[in-house]
Amino acid sequence: MREHERSTGGPVGSAGSSAGSAGGSRARLGLRITGRLVLLAASMRAAGARVGIDELIGAHRALAAVDPADRGAAYFALRATLCSRRDDFVAFDAAFAELFAAPAHVPEELAEPPELLDSVASLVLPRVVVPGDDLRVPVDAEVEVLPAAWSEAELLRDKDFADYTEAERRVARRLIRRIAGVGPSRPSRRTRRARRRGAPPHAARPDLRRTIRSSLRTGGDPFERHWREPAERPRPLVLVCDVSGSMEPYARMLLQYMQACVAARRRVEGFVFGTRLTRVTAELAGRDPDRALDRAASAAEDWSGGTRIGEALATLNREHGRRLGRGAIVVLLSDGWDRGDPEQLAAEMARLQRCAHKLVWLNPLKAHPDYEPLTLGMQAALPHVDHFLAGNSLVSLAELAELMEGGFE
Repeated sequence: MREHERSTGGPVGSAGSSAGSAGGSRARLGLRITGRLVLLAASMRAAGARVGIDELIGAHRALAAVDPADRGAAYFALRATLCSRRDDFVAFDAAFAELFAAPAHVPEELAEPPELLDSVASLVLPRVVVPGDDLRVPVDAEVEVLPAAWSEAELLRDKDFADYTEAERRVARRLIRRIAGVGPSRPSRRTRRARRRGAPPHAARPDLRRTIRSSLRTGGDPFERHWREPAERPRPLVLVCDVSGSMEPYARMLLQYMQACVAARRRVEGFVFGTRLTRVTAELAGRDPDRALDRAASAAEDWSGGTRIGEALATLNREHGRRLGRGAIVVLLSDGWDRGDPEQLAAEMARLQRCAHKLVWLNPLKAHPDYEPLTLGMQAALPHVDHFLAGNSLVSLAELAELMEGGFE
């Protein structure tokens, strides 16, 4: 009997050990999957996406519902669970390409995962490539360190708008919306509660009503003193963009900036001009920027035509001056190539400067080191311009936003 128990005990014990090893491998595999999905979520959060525990659990369930060995199915399953907004697609694509990218050269012995790993592990586990002799880098060679894939938006900040691809325009749209959220403001006649007494010129004034009301709790003694300070309201912003043929490489991106300003802030007016001035404030309004830009392009009949800046500003001063009001910040986006009368341009610029709080000119050509304002249009306009900036990149638009936020100090 004991011999029979020993003989039967051997196979049972070996089966239990094999089951335990299988369970341990599954546990380790689950940890690897979780770790890789956590890295994917962390990469998206670093790019500004909102990804939490709920989205991470949903990603696990999505992988279980599809064939993880199918890269396309895994991509769309994870994107459907981890992306809650349309803006998150860019961050997800960059993180997914970085974490699950297939290498350009894989040796035959490493082309497929080991047979002991299932399809989920083949998707999640990283693939390592051993470089050959032709891929080895000398020790003394200088290696260029590139940022991660989700830092592509940062690489676009200094890039000229004329060199953007269609994909890069979509990536830059999110940064443009962030820049457009910053705008000018001015003190209002209304006041607001202040935590403490300020310093001139924004010195807080005593709030007698609240002080007296608070003194009722202390028997009429004003132990708690309250203050009020001037509130701020948005300052009117007028954006006038040149859509003539010479500005065609930059007009699309500058119109995206105009559309983001109109959609994000109040008291913003948008105009485009070539040979005539067209008000496009209503066309640029809306949540869909693509449709807004299409409406604005349809409204401008002189798109990619000639340029008559003086006549356009004359229409702006005479027909829209009352709508704009005094104290607005006027931003002109043009390269200064003008086929009109320079004297008319100088006169209209002088009139516009007298009515505006500040007059800013953005010229994409100014970004070039050898640029000189030699055209008749720029020579006539520059004496009446308060700030002359480049408008060729995201950095120049951010510089304009900082200038407006700081009150042009």
